[in-house]
Amino acid sequence: MPDEIALRLDRATAEDLYAALYETGEHVAAGAAITPPTAGEAERLGRFLRDLGHTLGRRCSPSCDHL
Repeated sequence: MPDEIALRLDRATAEDLYAALYETGEHVAAGAAITPPTAGEAERLGRFLRDLGHTLGRRCSPSCDHL
């Protein structure tokens, strides 16, 4: 499929992504504050978002030259 995107995730990043999406949905539904991620979670999710952005053809910053 030409519009299909596939990324491989290590288990820790997959768990972090699941938890972030689930927690965000639950907190939004309940009107509660969203708890910040740990430093490790933030780092793994940041790498995931960078990789996803690159896969979508986006640059991570105006000076991004590693694509």
